[in-house]
Amino acid sequence: MISTTKPCLASLQNLRRCAVLITVNLALYSPLAGAETDASAEVPSILKSSQRQYEVSQLVAKFAERAHYSRSVIDDQLSDQLLQNYIDALDGNRHYFLRPDIAYFSKYRYELDDTLKSGDMEPVFDIFRLYRLRAQQQLTYAIGLLDEEPDFEIDEYYVFDRKDMPWPAGNAERQELWRLRVKNDLLSLALTDKTYEESKEILAKRYQQVLKRINRLDADDVFENFINSFARTLDPHSSYMSPRHSEEYRIQMSLSYQGIGASLQLDEDYVTVLGVLPGGPAAIDGRMKPKDRIIAVGQGDDGTMVDVIGWELDEVVQLIRGASGTMVRLQIMPGDTAPGKADYELDLVRDKIKLEEQAAKSSILDIDRDAQSFRVGIIEVPSFYQDFDARSRGEKDFVSTTRDVRRLIGELEAEDVDGLVIDLRGNGGGHLSEATALSGLFIDSGPVVQLRDTNGRIEVLKDPEPSTVYDGPLVVLVDRYSASASEIFAAAIQDYRRGVVIGQQTFGKGTVQNLYVLDQYTRKDLEPGLGQLTLTIGKYYRVTGDSTQHRGVIPDIELPSLLDTDNVGESSRPGALPWDQITATRFSSHLPLDDTIIFLSEGQQVRSVGDPDFQYLVQDIAALDALRTQSSISLNLELRRAELDTRRQARLDRENHRRTALGLEPLESTEKLDEAERPDILLQHAAEIATDLVLLKSGEPAFLTDLSLH
Repeated sequence: MISTTKPCLASLQNLRRCAVLITVNLALYSPLAGAETDASAEVPSILKSSQRQYEVSQLVAKFAERAHYSRSVIDDQLSDQLLQNYIDALDGNRHYFLRPDIAYFSKYRYELDDTLKSGDMEPVFDIFRLYRLRAQQQLTYAIGLLDEEPDFEIDEYYVFDRKDMPWPAGNAERQELWRLRVKNDLLSLALTDKTYEESKEILAKRYQQVLKRINRLDADDVFENFINSFARTLDPHSSYMSPRHSEEYRIQMSLSYQGIGASLQLDEDYVTVLGVLPGGPAAIDGRMKPKDRIIAVGQGDDGTMVDVIGWELDEVVQLIRGASGTMVRLQIMPGDTAPGKADYELDLVRDKIKLEEQAAKSSILDIDRDAQSFRVGIIEVPSFYQDFDARSRGEKDFVSTTRDVRRLIGELEAEDVDGLVIDLRGNGGGHLSEATALSGLFIDSGPVVQLRDTNGRIEVLKDPEPSTVYDGPLVVLVDRYSASASEIFAAAIQDYRRGVVIGQQTFGKGTVQNLYVLDQYTRKDLEPGLGQLTLTIGKYYRVTGDSTQHRGVIPDIELPSLLDTDNVGESSRPGALPWDQITATRFSSHLPLDDTIIFLSEGQQVRSVGDPDFQYLVQDIAALDALRTQSSISLNLELRRAELDTRRQARLDRENHRRTALGLEPLESTEKLDEAERPDILLQHAAEIATDLVLLKSGEPAFLTDLSLH
């Protein structure tokens, strides 16, 4: 088998023949007794352009140049970026292609714009054939490495993040990279108490599954990947879906409302969490986060955990979905940290999205200051929702965020609250009309947001509410996952100086998208259709003229967060449209809050130093940041175990230091850490800041004197 593949390494002229040869050899190769192989599934398809691809590429090119907000010209400069995006889409972590391969692809650097316009996908297929060949070679090599157990006692390191590293110069360098990768995969399984034979079987099946998935990709799959690589040259939110994937996405989204309540996507070999839907089992549990990776799935209390790395997305969805009331167990690799942090198991009971969990809800926090007690109302807004169908039917009492918040404010005022916190953490947006209407509950009248379209036309969206509902002390709490409509609301409150925005810099999603069903723009009836294109066609701007795009909303008072702004948010996404400004629109704001914010910041700083819960959060963030700076990981088993034990012990020490300071019993072991209950530290401090604002507005002399001392 190895001798058969060597001539293919030396020539790029016989890629199709070599791909078939290697596929046949791999189908005959069985690294483990009893390991299942499916030779028919491993035969790669022949790639050639079709009339449907021609029609789609022509339409996409026209829409991009005429309708996209940036009005990009499809030329040689864009072609250069498109080539980079396409290569990254195939091999973003640089495990397959060699440096000579990249040099070979340079002949297409200024041709892919013409490819897009002509619909002749041969250059695209040529690049993919070589990728498929390299994947076949390396996965075959990886499977062969499993025949011999590696030495986990020597000191070696695996570089897991290679996206900014040079491409391997040759086959020897690439094979060394894969030797370390396989060793790391084996070691990771050893850390879960798997025997070598068990790990060997898991990885053999995993690598074969990855190879099967790559070989199953047909011309339409490759074409869709290329069109999406083009869309990413425009911005991160533009995309194309083939008819098949459009239908799969529709089914998956409908299932997400009656399964675990999470939307998923395939990112290289991993099924990755795209978003967690409010009101679903995953959101109610609270541990699953965007970017987390699902690496194994089990059924019921004790069903076998099935490794799903390398699986197709729809295959993993089939495992996760099930009857309401049944349990599914997910093994999760945290997505915001370096490899080496312990995976965790998440047990979820499948259920439909609970509408009441999606709705805004209220609570009251009592804050004591010396001899006084203050009541702070909390309104959590998970999303900007609206029953659009009921509204379209003319129903007067349709469900909406604004209506619910109006009612909750009335209930809280009946409870004599002194101040109010609007909690928008994790709120990814929703209906624009709800963002403007909710803003109207807190401002008298005037514009809320400006919208500029592709042609430069500016529309000013105004407060639709006839009067304010609440004019007392107001704090808006945000984090990095507060996006879109959340940012419009927070920005309006900040620009009108109506309240104080606290927390973390928001996501920075200040763009508007439109969906084009491509079948509507052609007279040709091509099965199975042309798919759909999503394009960014506008941008949101604050009443001040500043964009919320890229920069988001900067809080008046920053609070620490476990979310990493370098890896989460619009500014972390390649191709994101930049921040800019337009002319401010006329609006009347309250008096400046500069002095107020200084007082509140000083009070928060003093309070945070003396709060064991807050200091625990700060220390947790520091430990996580240190882990994020790692680019390589040890392949010494005992050292890795020691590192995990050290991190667990450090976490236990932090927790027990917190508990001792609060007069609580310390935990006896690290096994108890996940059972420990902790307060919502940031919400508590938001209520404290709201109380400070109450005292400031009342002109409390003692409060002002205390703050002036710090």
